[in-house]
Formats: sequence, structure tokens, C-alpha cells
Amino acid sequence: MTLLVILIILVILVIAVVTIYNKLVRLRNTVKSSWSDIDVQCKKRYDLVPNLVETVKGYASHERTVFEKVTEARSMAMKATTPAEMAKAENMIRDTLKSLFAVAEAYPELKANTNFVQLQSQLQELENNIEMARRYYNAVVRDYNIQIESFPSNLIASQFNFKQAELFQLEAPEAERKPVKVSF
Repeated sequence: MTLLVILIILVILVIAVVTIYNKLVRLRNTVKSSWSDIDVQCKKRYDLVPNLVETVKGYASHERTVFEKVTEARSMAMKATTPAEMAKAENMIRDTLKSLFAVAEAYPELKANTNFVQLQSQLQELENNIEMARRYYNAVVRDYNIQIESFPSNLIASQFNFKQAELFQLEAPEAERKPVKVSF
């Protein structure tokens, strides 16, 4: 009788370990997959940026430094591999694209150019997709990290070398963190 109880307890423990391990594996793979989604969206944007720059160049050829910064930011972003590197590159891309659009604002004929308007619209759609992918990635990373830190899965995670994943956080300038002042 005692042997049967011990055997049942061992079977329950093995099932629990296997279940927790499989959940950790599933979460880790979901983290990798969601990171890949961000990567795909960013690559689409990186492919769109040169077309946008070329369109603006035709109207504002003397704004060379802006174009160089956009190209440099794109190159840096394409080389990024970790969430921290990608976040730094994304900040640079965001800032340089703001400069590019500021230049475009000075040229009414450019703002009326259908090619520019179409590229700007595509870029906005990609930005929204990247934001959604980043939110999903961070949610998956949060769930994965919670699972790694929670008992009893933390015992299995440490035993099988599961490591915490890094969140994808963009650095927001202090001005963006301040409350918006509204006046009429």
C-alpha cells in the first residue's frame, strides 16, 4: 500500500514537472516568435525609409544632413539584435523621421505629391503595426518572466536554464513624459 502511494506521488510530480517545463518552452518560443514579428515590421519600415528620403530629396536637396542622419539611423537599426539595441535604434529612427517630416512641411508642393503622401501613409501604418507588435511582445515577455519567477516553476526554470527575456522599451524624452498642456 505504501509503495502504491509513493508511486502515485512520483507520477503526479513527474506530470507536474513535465507540464511546467512544457509551459516554459511554449512561452519562450512565443517570446521568440513575437520578437520576430517586431523584426519583420521594422524591416518593412527600413525598406520604406530610402524611398521616402529619395522623394523628399527631390524637393529639398540642400537638407543633406537630415538625409544622412536618416540613413545612419536606418543602418544602425538594421544592425540591432537585442531589444535594448533595437530600442536605441528605434529612438534614433523616430527622431530622424520627425526631422525629415519637418523638412517636408516646408515644401507645400512636396506635401501635395501623391508619392510622398502614399509613402507617409504606409509609414504611419507600419508605425502602428510596430507599436502593436511591441505591445504584444512585452505582454508575452511579462508572462514568461512571471512564470520563471513564480513558485514552483522557478525551480524547473533554474534547473533547465530558462533565462528572463528583455522587454522592448523605447526611451521617451523627458518632454514626452510631462503632462500635455491644453489651453484654449
